[in-house]
Amino acid sequence: MSEAYFLRCRECGKRYPNQPQSFCEECFAPLEVSYDYERLRNSVARAALAHRPFNMWRYSELLPLPASFTSSLSIGGTPLLKTRQLAAKWGVKNLYVKNDAVCFPTLSFKDRVVATALAAAKRFGFRTVGCSSTGNLANAVAAQTAQQGIDACVFIPADLEPAKILNTAVYGARIIRINGNYDSVNRLCTQVADRFQWGLVNVNLRPYYAEGSKTHGYEIAEQLGWELPDNVVVPMAGGSLIGKIAKAFCELAHLGWVEPKQVKFFGAQASGCSPIADGVKRGLARFQPQKPNTIARSLAIGNPADGPFALRLIRESGGWAEDISDPEIIDSIKLLAETEGIFAETAGGVTAGVTAKLIQQGRIRPEETTVVCVTGNGLKTTDALAADFPTADAIEPRIEAFESLLQEQFKDAVSA
Repeated sequence: MSEAYFLRCRECGKRYPNQPQSFCEECFAPLEVSYDYERLRNSVARAALAHRPFNMWRYSELLPLPASFTSSLSIGGTPLLKTRQLAAKWGVKNLYVKNDAVCFPTLSFKDRVVATALAAAKRFGFRTVGCSSTGNLANAVAAQTAQQGIDACVFIPADLEPAKILNTAVYGARIIRINGNYDSVNRLCTQVADRFQWGLVNVNLRPYYAEGSKTHGYEIAEQLGWELPDNVVVPMAGGSLIGKIAKAFCELAHLGWVEPKQVKFFGAQASGCSPIADGVKRGLARFQPQKPNTIARSLAIGNPADGPFALRLIRESGGWAEDISDPEIIDSIKLLAETEGIFAETAGGVTAGVTAKLIQQGRIRPEETTVVCVTGNGLKTTDALAADFPTADAIEPRIEAFESLLQEQFKDAVSA
């Protein structure tokens, strides 16, 4: 095992060796991976990255990977797109979209976290790997375990989007559908991991799994020319991603790769499941769990494991959290697609819609550099939009039929 990293309790600071464990035995707070940053500062230079492929493995020294680790999957390295039409519509200058809707291989940021989790699973000798999932994580586990020849079993709520279920089934993973929401599924998975000694990536392997999210933040900094943005808007489900982006920025500053800067973190949730945003807006010391009821199923976690830490980070950074309704989510998905050609899933609609609200509130200023995190592809949640785009009637293959259609339905285009 490498001595460059170890597990540490996020509350009491107790140190643990590298092992499949997610909580502290003293205070029951979650564990996270900690690093010997002085050793890292002396062993890796920012300039060395220029000679490596642009994917998540270019930051391998900053991830909990065994010394002999290699990967054949080019995960990460997704675009950071500077918006033009959307920025103009919202009246801001430097608005970027970090687009993990095209992350390889399953079109969501969950490919990043699964990659680090499976490295840990193989190190600890697990023969079966699985997860509790609202969809994207199940896709990523199924795809990467298939590629690596690992047995997989995933647990999902029964009402998950059909496209996400299919996107898991095609890779051959066993799928267990549960009559209950994600929180119920996750409780069962905690028991499964203990009873069967399986490696569940977001349960007993969670500290290693969560570290993969940092690469989303590393890439943002590098793509901005090794500078940190003023604001980051992040969708929140379990609340881990927003904290790991912040951790990535802090690590880069500690290593001297970027200038330290106070970045404001903004959390985005759907109104039908917004425990963290509700806690921020009401000034609560701890959020109150909610029963999910939203089309944004990938964010439908009513009792988020990292919620307390997300709430604390948002406040300490000077940021804020907001939520939007299901109809607003649909409108935001359309707007992002129509202005910037990005088809995001419902979680991306949440992030875009919340960003618009934050700009309207004056919490994000026009001259600031803002990054909006899109974490999944719209092809996974087409059912949410289907009613808005009915199939048009077919016409006869005659020019007269086409001209008639133009006059009836596309008058503006004809007159232009």
